[in-house]
Amino acid sequence: MKISPRKTSLLRKLLKEEEVILAPGCFNALSARLIEQAGFKTIYVSGAAIAGNFLGYPDIGLTTMSEVLENARNIVRATSLPVICDADTGFGNAINMMRTVREFESAGLAGIQIEDQIMPKKCGHTEGKLLISKAEMVQKVKAAVDARQDPDFVFVVRTDAIAVNGIEDALDRALAYQEAGADVVFVEAPRTLEEMRRICRTIKAPLLANMVEGGGKTPILPLQELKEMGYKLVIYPVSAHMAAIKAMQEVLAVLKKDGTTGAYSSQIVSFQEMFEVVGRSKFMALEKKYAS
Repeated sequence: MKISPRKTSLLRKLLKEEEVILAPGCFNALSARLIEQAGFKTIYVSGAAIAGNFLGYPDIGLTTMSEVLENARNIVRATSLPVICDADTGFGNAINMMRTVREFESAGLAGIQIEDQIMPKKCGHTEGKLLISKAEMVQKVKAAVDARQDPDFVFVVRTDAIAVNGIEDALDRALAYQEAGADVVFVEAPRTLEEMRRICRTIKAPLLANMVEGGGKTPILPLQELKEMGYKLVIYPVSAHMAAIKAMQEVLAVLKKDGTTGAYSSQIVSFQEMFEVVGRSKFMALEKKYAS
């Protein structure tokens, strides 16, 4: 019997390859399936999109570990790709962080993202963020590393210091987090090309670029330009989420106006395709094989 490689090992392999990793954000098992079907190699689970879809709340730290974990576990089961999940602050102090690592690792994630905001945290491209001390975050990163069972499990460690204390503190924190055990360093929300270049010149570790359309703080750049600048992992965390919101608003507006969706019918998948996206034919084949 062929044994598939662990998803953690797949992600580690991608991080060592020359090509930049482009990871769209998902928010549930369906969006994860669509990302895999589109041909991507890695999935990023967006905390903001989970908050919006699972709770109908903004990304202001209201989701609990168990809620995010439930979503992440379903996403992992729905795809063969390695999945990185936004785990916010680790949902507490260093001891909470250790439990978070063990729970998400056992759920089959390839890695998690953790950050240095206080609880409750805020979306990285919004105002009003506050930070824990660099020393406390270093200890949280060390605790995460100590809790890890699979050495290939990846830690993406983020600092939000640019918006709070400026680029100098952000670089200082990023270097400290790298030394503490970060596998991928994520300096959130650089505001200019020069800040992005400076990050890439300073940090000699795999770097993450966060592309947030329609109001994000960071310039949106082509993938090749980000690679040449020095970034290794590029996420588009809420693109699918925002596109889904737009599509739902449009079809609902047509239905409200016309009393039918006929004028929008060319923009939606067929009834059959809706089921095939989630593998109905495979289940029908299993039913035929095993059902009496």
